[in-house]
This record gives sequence, structure tokens and C-alpha cells, in this order.
Amino acid sequence: MPETRDPSPDGAATADPSYTERLVTLEQSGLKRLLPTQAPYRWNLRRLRLGRVLDVGCGVGRNLQNCGPDSVGVDHNATSVATARARGLTAYTADEFAADPELGRPGAFDSMLVAHVLEHLDAETCEQLLRGYLPSVRPGGKVVLITPQPAGYRSDPTHVRFVDFPVLRAHAEGAGLRVERSFSFPLPEPAGKVFKYNEYVLVGIVP
Repeated sequence: MPETRDPSPDGAATADPSYTERLVTLEQSGLKRLLPTQAPYRWNLRRLRLGRVLDVGCGVGRNLQNCGPDSVGVDHNATSVATARARGLTAYTADEFAADPELGRPGAFDSMLVAHVLEHLDAETCEQLLRGYLPSVRPGGKVVLITPQPAGYRSDPTHVRFVDFPVLRAHAEGAGLRVERSFSFPLPEPAGKVFKYNEYVLVGIVP
């Protein structure tokens, strides 16, 4: 298992404007610029039939742009939110989301996506994050948690905690979710030791 690094409890490293620049640069670099490398991940999200999604930690909107047209992103990085909006997406800072009674009303969303977020936070902050946004998802709705496997974890210095299937399950059950299924994507789990884009995916159901 990769080492746990010195934690940034509130995800401070990902709140810096330079983190947004890094995300955009990664999207436009190498094969990602020339090939449809995001196609499998778009397919994976769409096959889960998530309906109206609340994308928590949406960043610059990489996943949000593959969700339903009425989906909403929220992120603590104001620069990332501005970038997502410039791409025509609906995104808010955490403070803006909290101040909008319509966005925060119980059951406003069919599902919640938390992709490549939990590995940036300590366990307590993850629990607070999930419990804070879960009321916005309707009963019976889905919560999808996605984290990187070993090679992906090692590739980003802002990752502070390795979150694999057992840890994902613990977070989901701690938030009161019923775990529907978990799987490795796009390749079987052993590939995640060398392929940095392999992901752990857990799908939970809101009671």
C-alpha cells in the first residue's frame, strides 16, 4: 500500500489557483490532446444512469461535462469553479452552494459523484464532506465514490491518503449508505499498480 503523506485536512493544496492550472494542463497534454482518452470514463458514468448529479469536488468540470444537462458541480477552489463555468457548466463554490436554498433542499439531486476527492482529505474531513452533501440526494439515489489505484495515487503529490475498496466501503457505510457494488475500472485491479488511470469505483444507495 502506498504511504500516507502529511495530511492537508481541508484539502488546502487543491484550493490553490495553481492546482486549477495544473488540471487544465494535464487535460491538454500528450495523448489526452490527440486521442479520445476520456471515452471509457464518459461511458462508465453514463451507464450508471445517475440522472441529475451533484458533482462534489467538480474541479474544472471534467466529469461534470459528462453528466446530465441539469447537473451541478461544487468545489472549494474558486478558480476551478470559474473555469468550469467558462466551459458552460453549472458550478458553485461551497459557500455559494450552501447559500442557495434551492440547491441545498433535501432530495434535489438523483445522485452524488465524488471522484478523485477523498484521497486529498483526511478521514474525518471525508466523513464531514459526505454527510454534509448527502441530504441533497433523494432517497434511493446513488452515491458514486471514485479514487485512484496505486500508480495514480503515486502520480500526484497532493494525494495524502490511499483510499482503496475497504476504505471506500468504510466511508460509504459510515455515511449510512447501502453498498450496491464496487469495481475496478477500466482494467482489472492488478493493472492499477502500473496504469495510473485505473480507478476504484463504489456505488452506494441512499436509504
